[in-house]
Amino acid sequence: MLQVLYIFMPIVAAIFVPLFYKRMKHIHTGWFVLAVPATLAIIYATYIAQVAKGEAFTAELPWIPSLDISVISYLDGLSLLFSLLITGIGSLVVLYSIFYLDKHKEKLHNFYVYLLLFMSAMLGVVQSDHLITLYFFWELTSISSFLLIGYWYTRDASRFGALKSMLITVGGGLMMLGGFVLLYLMGGTFSIRELIAMAPNLAEHPLFTWSLLLLLLGAFTKSAQFPFYIWLPDAMEAPTPVSAYLHSATMVKAGIYLVARFTPIFAASELWVWLVTGVGILTLFWGSFFAVKQTDLKGILAFSTVSQLGLIMSLLGASAVAFHSNGSIDTIKYAAFAAIFHLINHATFKGSLFMIAGIIDHETGTRDIRKLGGLMSIMPISFTVATIGSLSMAGLPPFNGFLSKEMFLTAMLALQNFEFFGFDTWGALFPIIAWIASIFTFIYSFYFVARTFMGNYKPEQLPHQPHEAPIGMLISPILLATCVIAIFFVPNFIGDTFVKPAVQAIQPFLYTTPQDVDIHVSAWHGHITPELLMTIGIIIVGVLLFVTLPKWQGLYQRFPQAFTLNNAYNKMMQGLDVGLNRLSQRYMTESMRHYLLYMFSGITVIVISSLFLKDAFRIAWQGTSPIRPYELILAVVLVIGTAIVILAKSRLTAIIGLGAVGYTVALFFVIFNAPDLALTQLVIETISVALFLMAFYHLPKLGKREERMKFQLNRAIISIAVGIMVTLVALSAHSQKLIPSISKYYEETVYSLAGGGNIVNVILVDYRGFDTLFEITVLGIAGMGILAMIKLRMNRKEKIHENK
Repeated sequence: MLQVLYIFMPIVAAIFVPLFYKRMKHIHTGWFVLAVPATLAIIYATYIAQVAKGEAFTAELPWIPSLDISVISYLDGLSLLFSLLITGIGSLVVLYSIFYLDKHKEKLHNFYVYLLLFMSAMLGVVQSDHLITLYFFWELTSISSFLLIGYWYTRDASRFGALKSMLITVGGGLMMLGGFVLLYLMGGTFSIRELIAMAPNLAEHPLFTWSLLLLLLGAFTKSAQFPFYIWLPDAMEAPTPVSAYLHSATMVKAGIYLVARFTPIFAASELWVWLVTGVGILTLFWGSFFAVKQTDLKGILAFSTVSQLGLIMSLLGASAVAFHSNGSIDTIKYAAFAAIFHLINHATFKGSLFMIAGIIDHETGTRDIRKLGGLMSIMPISFTVATIGSLSMAGLPPFNGFLSKEMFLTAMLALQNFEFFGFDTWGALFPIIAWIASIFTFIYSFYFVARTFMGNYKPEQLPHQPHEAPIGMLISPILLATCVIAIFFVPNFIGDTFVKPAVQAIQPFLYTTPQDVDIHVSAWHGHITPELLMTIGIIIVGVLLFVTLPKWQGLYQRFPQAFTLNNAYNKMMQGLDVGLNRLSQRYMTESMRHYLLYMFSGITVIVISSLFLKDAFRIAWQGTSPIRPYELILAVVLVIGTAIVILAKSRLTAIIGLGAVGYTVALFFVIFNAPDLALTQLVIETISVALFLMAFYHLPKLGKREERMKFQLNRAIISIAVGIMVTLVALSAHSQKLIPSISKYYEETVYSLAGGGNIVNVILVDYRGFDTLFEITVLGIAGMGILAMIKLRMNRKEKIHENK
């Protein structure tokens, strides 16, 4: 049970954040928040040794037992790794935010509540073994990230970026939910572990491909894959701690996690292999190519993140090939290992670079790379950290990015050796695209450092006098940069402890335990390899292109803006805005008659169509009661009373007609042996008529100038259609039952479960208790509103009297 409660610890802590913010303004709220991720990181660290041996831990908290929905926390190598990243990087981000966000200027209670909400949501995503709870936490990440990205809500760009990210990721999440539902229909269970166990059988199901496509839409939108990446650059309007947390280690990795977790289920599909690998390699190239175009530091990092996510995604796709290789191509086993290894490396170097970008913005007042330069001697610590992070991102030794990049190239080269799925022909494109994309990765990595810290110093273009950041703001990026170097020298410790258990979870069809993952990481293999030659080529071509960057960077301006994905999104949103406004102006006429026409016509079409499409209309006269003379007389009186209300030329006549209708209905209740309903109806009608008569003096008279509505055929048709609909429904309801009536359930349980004898009263009070409670609440609110208006009017009269 405690394992499940750890997921909700940040949400529980968020309840107390406003209290700390309000009561202890002299202390930065972040210091209280820091204890939450730090404590969780320590707790999850206690699982490392056992999980590294192949053990897994499960805990369950029932949520909706009647629907078989529970919060199930499943900690294996994959989910534990992500949990440690979420809490570990989260701790460093909170520490960084303490010095980045001013406690006097910022609404810290909002910021940390959103951050803790997001942290719980991410922990729920990576630990959920139940598809529905996974979806719940998945959408909670979208909502909380929307709040974090739009934290500075007074800025138009922040609101736009937050809305854009939520629309795209929530849309993908809905598609993913459809995939989950199809998985349930195929396997009959919501448990991911149980679905993995029956994966070979699922692959033969006709819904398998549809489930695959829908799930990938959710993963691609969240992990910013092409063409859905367009939300990520706009999300850079968030405060830098948010960017460092969401867009380097957590939110964008949720899509990566989803693909990794479901690879054992879908790896059998050729479509899965091609889509994941192909979209990943395309995203890698696209992001790296356009990163060189950017002039904003966080913009460069945003496109570089898109690029790196594509790299990891392509490796996960390549890892699925191992499902079909039967060990024939040994090098493909590096794919899953490289994906997880690079995921860890990316969190370290990209987190530090985002923090450095925030420091530069904080200390100089700008992120525009055209205004920066020459900061190396002014900000030497920031320069050192940025250099370490950038060289690792470029894939150079002695930094961790070099190791995972070499393994990436190994996996891409291995793909062309497979003789199935067309990899022996089209597979040759993967190492070529990977090599070209790596060149641009090299360029934008040096571009980030050189244009910021080298070159000419331009103090006249900087809003602030630059200086080195305070040590508190530098601690987190320094620690991450230290990890970048340390991992290079102890890669197998990281591999054995964290990577291999995760790989075993991704490829259970290849490895029974983490120890079976027979991969040894080394910077030098003792001989010249194709990967090393590709790296040398990347460095040579990358240096040449970087040196000549001013001569060819103008090519980016030749891309027509009208054909960009961002422009397509903007045009679509503008078209929807204009089109929906025009549509709403057509039917929002401020006329109650028009609204009733729309509603009645829609309901009529739906109900009558459903009756005939479902073959639900029946007429059966068996068991009907005879119509007695006095019932016929009451029916005639009811019709006459209704006609009087509509056609009366006098208010008094209309009120009398309305009373006659109500009392006639009450008499019908008496005849049909419903005395409680009759009593209620009599009371209501008496009060209504009395109130009308009390207000009669103030009602305007019906005169000759009253507007008379002309006969309109469309209204007559709708009126007749509504009457026909009600008649057909009444006849059909009496004549047949498509489903068993719930009345039998009420008859059997009204006394045993509710302890009442009157079935109508029990339904109103017990079975429909919430409905009745809400009705009472509405009446109470209306009563308070009327009382407030009366008091305001009385106070106004008193003031007028006093003034006189």
